[in-house]
Amino acid sequence: MSPRASDLARWLPGRSMRTVSGTTDHVIVVGAGLAGLSAAMRLAGAGRKVTVIEREAIPGGRAGRLDIKAGDGTYRFDTGPTVLTMPDLIADCFDALGETMEDWLTLEPVAPLYRAFYPDGSVLNVHSNVDEMTEEIRTVIGDDEAEGYRRYVDFVSQLYRYEMKDFIDRNIDSPFDLITPDLAKLVSIGGFRRLAPKVREYMKDPRTERIYSFQSMYAGLSPYDALAIYAVIAYMDSVAGVFFPKGGMHALPAAMAAAAAKHGVDFRYSTDVTAVETVGSRAVAVQTSTGERIACDAVVLNPDLPVAYRDLLGKEPWSVKRLNHSPSCFLMLAGSTAKYSKIAHHNIHFGRTWQGVFEDLIDKKQLMSDPSLLVTNPSRSDPDLAPPGKEIYYVLFPTPNLDASIDWRKEGPRYRDEVVRVLEERGYVGFGDAIEVENITTPLDWEARGMERGAPFSAAHSFLQTGPFRPGNLWGENVVFTGSGTQPGVGVPMVLISGRLAAERILGKDPGYSSRARR
Repeated sequence: MSPRASDLARWLPGRSMRTVSGTTDHVIVVGAGLAGLSAAMRLAGAGRKVTVIEREAIPGGRAGRLDIKAGDGTYRFDTGPTVLTMPDLIADCFDALGETMEDWLTLEPVAPLYRAFYPDGSVLNVHSNVDEMTEEIRTVIGDDEAEGYRRYVDFVSQLYRYEMKDFIDRNIDSPFDLITPDLAKLVSIGGFRRLAPKVREYMKDPRTERIYSFQSMYAGLSPYDALAIYAVIAYMDSVAGVFFPKGGMHALPAAMAAAAAKHGVDFRYSTDVTAVETVGSRAVAVQTSTGERIACDAVVLNPDLPVAYRDLLGKEPWSVKRLNHSPSCFLMLAGSTAKYSKIAHHNIHFGRTWQGVFEDLIDKKQLMSDPSLLVTNPSRSDPDLAPPGKEIYYVLFPTPNLDASIDWRKEGPRYRDEVVRVLEERGYVGFGDAIEVENITTPLDWEARGMERGAPFSAAHSFLQTGPFRPGNLWGENVVFTGSGTQPGVGVPMVLISGRLAAERILGKDPGYSSRARR
C-alpha cells in the first residue's frame, strides 16, 4: 500500500518546522545556564511572560562562579568554560531584547589565542590573524607548513559556511532536513572524512596537527575518529578568535540575566524544580522542592538532557538511554602567589604521545599515562579576579567519565598530587608550595552538579549522536529541551544557538534573526 501524500510531506525537505501546540503566553525555563538564558531573552523579547527557575543562587549553570577569600582579598574563579568564541552569537541574544551587548558586557580579544608547549621544548603561539599565524608557523616550523596552514584556513572557512546555516544553526526534525545543496558541498570538500588525516592533508608537522585537531576533545572524540566536519570548532576559535569578558566568564551569564530581568523575566534562584507536571503529553505546571506548583503554558528544560528526562519527566526514552558520553575532566582551581612569565592566558601542554591520550581516555577508560593538559591564567587578562599580586590558575586534565572503574573518593586526593607533580615537571616551578587556596572538581563532583556520567562535555558527537541523530529538543506537546545534550551540541556557541532553537520551537521561526555568524 503506497503512503499518502500527506504522510510523505511530513518527511520531505522544506517541510515546516515542528513547534509546540496550544497557547504559549507563560513559559517556564528550568535552569539559568547559557542556553536557558538565551531562550529566556528571546521569549521575553517576543512578549511572553517568562519565569526562570534556577537551583543555584546565581545564574550561569556550568558557567558558574566561586569566590574564595584569602587574607584581605578574594579569588574569583570561573567554574566552567574558559574559552569564549563567536561573540556575534552573544550579541544576538541582546538584540532579541532590543539591547546592545556592549552596554552590558565588555569583551577583550585574547592574544595569543593559545600558547602551545611541546615535549621537544618548542613553543607555538596561536593567532587568529592568518598572516600573523602564517609567520609564526614559518618561523617555528617552516615555509611548507606555513603554506599548508593557509590552505587549511581556506578549508575550514568553507566548512563553516556550508555547515553553519543548514546543519548547526537550525532546528532539525528529520535526517531529510539535511538534504540541501550544502550537504553535497560538504561531501565534496571532504567534510565526512576523519579529522586527523584531513588536517594532515594540509599540515604535516605533528605540532600543527595537534593544535588544529585537539578541539575534537570538546566533542568527546579522538581526532582519529571524529569527522572532519568538527574542524568547524577549530574555525570558531583558531580563525574567528577567542575573547575574555571583563570580570571573568561568569560576567556573560550575569549580564544576560540582568538584561532579561530588565525586560520582565522573573528569576527565582535557590529553587529546585522536582517535577514537570503533565496531563498526557502536555506540561501544565512545574513543582518545586518547597511544594509550590507553578502553572505554565510551555516548559523549556535546561538541565542536562538525560537528567531532565529522568528526574523531571520521569522518562528515559531509547534515544537518551543509548547515549555514549564524552570523557570528563579533573579541574583544579588554584589561587597562587606564583607568577609564570613564559605562559599566556590559555596554555596547552602536549605530552609526548598524542593518539595515546585518546586511547587511554576513550578506549581503555583509564587516566592519561602521558598527560596533555590545559592551564588558563585568567588574572593575566583581568588582574581584578585575584588579590593584588596574586594569580588564578585553572588547570584541566581530561579524564574518563564515570563509565570507568575509578573510585574518585579515593583517587581524587592522589590525583591532585599527581596534577601538581606534572605541572612542576612541565615548567610551573614551585606550583604546589605557592597555592594559597584551591578547589577540586572530579567526575564524581560533575555528576553531583547534574551532569550525566560526570561528563561536563555531555554526549559525545559520534555520527549517530550528531545532528538529527542527537536527541531532539521537543517532547510531547509543549516541552522543549535546550543545552549541550540536545541539538546542536557542546560548547558556548552551540548552547547559545540551542537557546534560540528552543525559543523557535515555541515562537516559530524568528524572521528577525540576523546573527553575523550566518553571513
